[in-house]
Amino acid sequence: MAHAHDHSHIHDADDGHAHGVWTRDHVFLAHCHDRAERRARLATIVTALFMGVEIAAGFITGSMALLADGIHMATHVGALGLAALAYWLARRHAGSARFSFGSGKFGDLAAFASALLLGATAIAVAIESVSRLFAPASVAYGDALLVAIVGLGVNIVSAFILKDSHDHQHGHDHAHGGDNNMRAAYVHVLADAATSVAAIVALAGAYWWGLSFLDPLCGLLGAAVIGVWSFGLIRDSALVLLDAECDPDLAKDIRTLIESEMNARVADMHLWQLGPGHQGLIVSLIAKSATDAETIKAALRARYPGLSHVTVEVAICADCP
Repeated sequence: MAHAHDHSHIHDADDGHAHGVWTRDHVFLAHCHDRAERRARLATIVTALFMGVEIAAGFITGSMALLADGIHMATHVGALGLAALAYWLARRHAGSARFSFGSGKFGDLAAFASALLLGATAIAVAIESVSRLFAPASVAYGDALLVAIVGLGVNIVSAFILKDSHDHQHGHDHAHGGDNNMRAAYVHVLADAATSVAAIVALAGAYWWGLSFLDPLCGLLGAAVIGVWSFGLIRDSALVLLDAECDPDLAKDIRTLIESEMNARVADMHLWQLGPGHQGLIVSLIAKSATDAETIKAALRARYPGLSHVTVEVAICADCP
């Protein structure tokens, strides 16, 4: 059986800034990356300032509740700082040839680490809550209630700082792969706010009505909620880091388009996320007659604007079934 093969290649970058006729850059950063970086940095500073005040007040007043909450807040400062660092690293290495498909995954790496920290926090809170159900500890409910109220205020401020960037990027990038780094930072703040609300309810009940069991019960509830959020972040960011097929429905749609409208069969196809709002596509086709890879690439980019880096290879096989 004779086979005639004609291989054609074309690849492109989303922003279209070409260094030359045959070279393209690979800058696949999130939409409004600079804004997200500024917001993450500001939220880190606000949280860190309150953490410092809280720990200092704990030492001065001798309140373990203040000291413990300040140390707990340090984990969130670390998570927010990690998010800000990831944005900076992604921007700093955006043009580096060392990263074959750009630096857009720095955020997913930070989100994965942040989600692990969030999960570890949930486990620690659950263990401590269970132990306190069976062996209630002495709690300075008045001090702890004050801390929870002030902490909730700080979390609300941080949430508003991050919310604009989170909503803006979610609306722009969701259809093409969201920003897991901003999502991780936002979830950390929301998790802290949720536990603060639960703590306020529990501590108020214990302070005024002596319902001390509410404190560990709310701790268990908060741990469960945080655990669910953590699992979702770990799953989504890990899939991006492992270059899993980012959108099975889109992959199926692309395959159908090629085989029904372009007179070719898909021999091999890879669709993965390059960064927030950016997807890469490598597809190898078999056609019975001459087919221009440039035409196919242009049709794919026109139909699917989220495809930021496209490579098309065409093999001609006149007597293939």
